[in-house]
Amino acid sequence: MYYGAIKKSDIANGEGVRTSLFVSGCRNACKHCFNKETWAFDYGEPFTDETAEAIYKTFENPVIAGLTVLGGEPMEPENQEALLPFLREFKRRYPKKTLWIFTGNLYEELTGQMGAHPKCLPITAEILALTDILVDGRFEIEKKSLGIRFRGSTNQRIIDMNKTRAAGEIVIWDGCKKDRIFEKQEINV
Repeated sequence: MYYGAIKKSDIANGEGVRTSLFVSGCRNACKHCFNKETWAFDYGEPFTDETAEAIYKTFENPVIAGLTVLGGEPMEPENQEALLPFLREFKRRYPKKTLWIFTGNLYEELTGQMGAHPKCLPITAEILALTDILVDGRFEIEKKSLGIRFRGSTNQRIIDMNKTRAAGEIVIWDGCKKDRIFEKQEINV
């Protein structure tokens, strides 16, 4: 797996100050994607054991609330295989830090609830089990909104995975209650 960037003090991609890993490789090709260069699977640098250790070291800072994985597309099959051991170790070392994953795929696709899907692998369930927050859905320019938190379009959901597992159904993250939906005339200044 390759990665395009690591942000060690990110406040844009999840609650609190986070370390964010932008993986490379995405087949979703969302129109007006903000990170188009990461569509290529060989963009950036190879993700190595040294890379993982450098990321783990950031969590020694108590200010860092957790890890965010986005891209590209973390849930591409190739990326899932590379990410799983890294995410297992992250949760083993830092059980109180949260894991946010951003994906262009729907939760229902990744769990097989919509039938067979190429990104629903035998290991996908374990990745989702490690995840605290899943931001799902493709970016849709027609549904872009400036007032929503941690996503670009209103079709995207922020799923509280811990509450979802407990309830047996999708539970939207409480932080979405702070969203502001602006009328079109407000954003066309």
